[in-house]
Amino acid sequence: QVHLVESGGGLVQAGGSLRLSCAASGSIFSINAMGWYRQAPGKQRELVATITSGGNTNYADSVKGRFTISRDNAKNTVYLQMNILKPEDTAVYICYARIFPRTGWGPNDYWGQGTQVTVSS
Repeated sequence: QVHLVESGGGLVQAGGSLRLSCAASGSIFSINAMGWYRQAPGKQRELVATITSGGNTNYADSVKGRFTISRDNAKNTVYLQMNILKPEDTAVYICYARIFPRTGWGPNDYWGQGTQVTVSS
């Protein structure tokens, strides 16, 4: 079994910063990619940023220049540094990982439970 646990969400004023963390644990052989999605009330889940095991990154246009994704492969952990936050960034931020398990067939996609980020005006 694989588990993703997020941390770092909270309330912040517009223009402020937050740093999210997500650690993967369990029966992991390798992690192909990790990333962050978000879902606001009344909206579909959308990609925020992803990073491969080799360090290639991809960002949504709305967060480019403000958010930075990084990972520590040794710790199976991905981070999202969020700067110059805007009220429109308010959402549940959900960790994602594509993982090859130690046994069985893969890869499989895993999702965290999400962490709330609220940005006030």
